[in-house]
Amino acid sequence: MIRKLLNGDIDRVADIWLKTNLKAHYFISNQYWKSNYELVKDMMSQSEVYVFEADKMIQGFVGLNDEYIEGIFVSDEMQSCGIGKLLLDYIKDKKVSLRLNVYQKNARAISFYQREGFIAEKKGCKNRNSQPERIYGLAVSAE
Repeated sequence: MIRKLLNGDIDRVADIWLKTNLKAHYFISNQYWKSNYELVKDMMSQSEVYVFEADKMIQGFVGLNDEYIEGIFVSDEMQSCGIGKLLLDYIKDKKVSLRLNVYQKNARAISFYQREGFIAEKKGCKNRNSQPERIYGLAVSAE
């Protein structure tokens, strides 16, 4: 089931956010993610976030800022089970277009978004971690 984030979900969602970032972004200091943990928790309660819940346990979520995907995160034990695609399909039905940034070293995420129809718009952008990113976009039907 996919639903909006509730205040009681924030600890579980933040835990998935941290563990996923630590694993997927091995090229960025663990301290960076850990030092932003509380800030991200605070931001989640004020953001557009949808969670995927199965058997009363949140297994993944997507965070949005208007038509910008802040991230899709799936618990380690449930990755490659289709949850990320379900979350993406869910928000495709809600938006006219979508954009996101992906670290160029995150080959798994790049592969996922390209498979889902996202097109690289720019590359070589650097963020506060000095890691190059690619900007991807996707036009979705407005129904």
